[in-house]
Amino acid sequence: QLEESGGGLVQAGGSLRLSCAASGRTFSSYSMGWFRQAPGKEREFVALIGWRAINTNYADSVKDRFTISRDNDKNTVYLQMNSLKPEDTAVYYCAAKYFRGSYNPEEYDYWGQGTQVTVSS
Repeated sequence: QLEESGGGLVQAGGSLRLSCAASGRTFSSYSMGWFRQAPGKEREFVALIGWRAINTNYADSVKDRFTISRDNDKNTVYLQMNSLKPEDTAVYYCAAKYFRGSYNPEEYDYWGQGTQVTVSS
């Protein structure tokens, strides 16, 4: 089970830190991804981190603004979001995929329920 937290309402230029806590099993062998879905749009890739936390990848739209990290001892993944823009407004989901990460949400095995991020202009 994955549970996101940390979403909310923030002004443009502000920051938020999302957390994704895993329970019920250890996800240390899973790559973890963050995805987001805005109203009327498809779910899109935001960032991923490999199971050893060595490799990270970001969507071009968030590169240099967002940072993904993980603490396997706490079974938690984080997404630090800085310099937020109104176009970042969406429901953010974390997901787990065994071993190798992917940009394709359909390849992920476990999903959280999502947390709303709203950025006002």
